[in-house]
Amino acid sequence: MSIFKFKQFEVDQTGCAMKINTDGVLLGATVTHPSPEAILDIGTGTGVIALMLAQRFPDACIHAVEIDEQAAETAEKNFQFSVFNQRLTINHISIEQYEYAQQFDLIVSNPPFFVNDLKSEEFRKGIARHADEDFFSMLVKKSSELLADEGMIWLILPVKQANEVISTAAGYGLSLAERIHIHSDQSKPTFRQMICLKKGETVLKERDFNIYESLKQHTAAYKELLKDFFLAF
Repeated sequence: MSIFKFKQFEVDQTGCAMKINTDGVLLGATVTHPSPEAILDIGTGTGVIALMLAQRFPDACIHAVEIDEQAAETAEKNFQFSVFNQRLTINHISIEQYEYAQQFDLIVSNPPFFVNDLKSEEFRKGIARHADEDFFSMLVKKSSELLADEGMIWLILPVKQANEVISTAAGYGLSLAERIHIHSDQSKPTFRQMICLKKGETVLKERDFNIYESLKQHTAAYKELLKDFFLAF
């Protein structure tokens, strides 16, 4: 059993091609919204981001979508065994095929991002990590259709893909509202960007975030961000 224990829930990673990673927990702990009632997690994997959001937003119902059958089954078990189970729903379906009668206040995703890179030898891990050329256009288009007028889309991506998504989003009436430049430490260049998209015009907020202070020593900001989740903090 590959179980990752958080302060308020546990995540069994059995059968999931992509395990819990820094990108996912940063996204789950960082995304903001004044008071979301309906949240969509695209490509939920183990379900960790959905669980984190259920903890952070106690009045929200979280819907998760996962294309990989084994991962969807594992996420469903993780949801069922959590104290938030009545507010969590999983759909084993691709986001292209996903339909929902209402719109979402908050849409989040830690998506596959190796567009046109060498495919993983393990096919299922390939699905989890790699995206075809038109994937991000589809993701932005579908998200814009599912997003409420005052809603927010939060994604975490490498710099190149983040810039592509921002450019594509403009074609669907979505503006960049917030961008967080994530660095391993203050001496390193940005290796991920967390971006927030909103409908219509908006004033951009930007900031930097460093994970490490020194070798194996997390920054105070990182510890503060994850103190409600990680047992170590």
